[in-house]
Amino acid sequence: MSDLFTTAALSVLVVSFGVGIVVGLTGMGGGALMTPALIFLGINPVAAVANDLVAASINKSVGASVHWRRGSPNLRLAGLLVLGSVPCAFAGGFIVKGLGDAKAQTDFLTTAIGCALLFTAATYGLRMYLQLRHVTSGNVLSEDEPTVRIIPTVLVGAVGGLLVGITSVGSGSLIMVALLLIYPTLSAVRLVGTDLVQAVPLVLAAAVGHVLNDGVTWHVLIPLILGGTPGTFLGARMAAWVSQSVIRRGIVIVLTVTGLKMLGVSPTWVGIIGAGLLLLGPLGWAFVRQQRGLPAFDNNAAAWRLPEPNPAPTPEGQRPKRT
Repeated sequence: MSDLFTTAALSVLVVSFGVGIVVGLTGMGGGALMTPALIFLGINPVAAVANDLVAASINKSVGASVHWRRGSPNLRLAGLLVLGSVPCAFAGGFIVKGLGDAKAQTDFLTTAIGCALLFTAATYGLRMYLQLRHVTSGNVLSEDEPTVRIIPTVLVGAVGGLLVGITSVGSGSLIMVALLLIYPTLSAVRLVGTDLVQAVPLVLAAAVGHVLNDGVTWHVLIPLILGGTPGTFLGARMAAWVSQSVIRRGIVIVLTVTGLKMLGVSPTWVGIIGAGLLLLGPLGWAFVRQQRGLPAFDNNAAAWRLPEPNPAPTPEGQRPKRT
């Protein structure tokens, strides 16, 4: 218990609180931000992956329960994803364990997480573009259930489960983008609900695989949960006043720079690439917006709510309808 009252544990608590805020704001970035942050705090990569997965299995269960009560997930899609993801995610810990001694595991995980972060940054960027294209396309989403494509869905679950089982990164980004591509008519609410529901057994299976092989580091796990849960709650409350687009673009830059750092790229080049993304990224996104018929730079619409128009007069005793 004395390990819980150390500077290291306090650092994990503070960082997990900050990452929780980002997750609450955007619904993305948990494992992709938390695992490398733990490694940069000096925690062994194997322990960082294992404890982050255990904490994520708890936090994701809360979000999934909310969507379950609302009836938003497509349970058939979630079941097919779970069919592919759970065995692969469970095998992740055993794959890492079978790589050899502690140094071999650390070297492999450092490289694998670096590659996963770059891949995740790319999928985040793709997800932002797909959402922008959907908003500007003018298409009306069908209220009917989409035709389920069994084999592609199971394969997406398997690839996502293997990535999460090894690195703890990608449970939201990879599978969410794949679902957007395979089922473009699935509404945003059902998409998020389906992803959250399938993520619970995925992350839980990955956590069990790692815990069986490496155990739990309590002075890392407890601060992760104590910091991440209130951070996520606070972020969710702040979401109506903060621009989602700006935060997500920032996440892409952070993941790219972090991935390059973990792959051993020279700090000089990491700085140059990060500065280039920071300066040129907004210009590139502005060009994409213009190509889709939108103003180059938005007015932070997610951060401010326009006042509701005056309701049309109604007969006495009736309430005006709200849209």
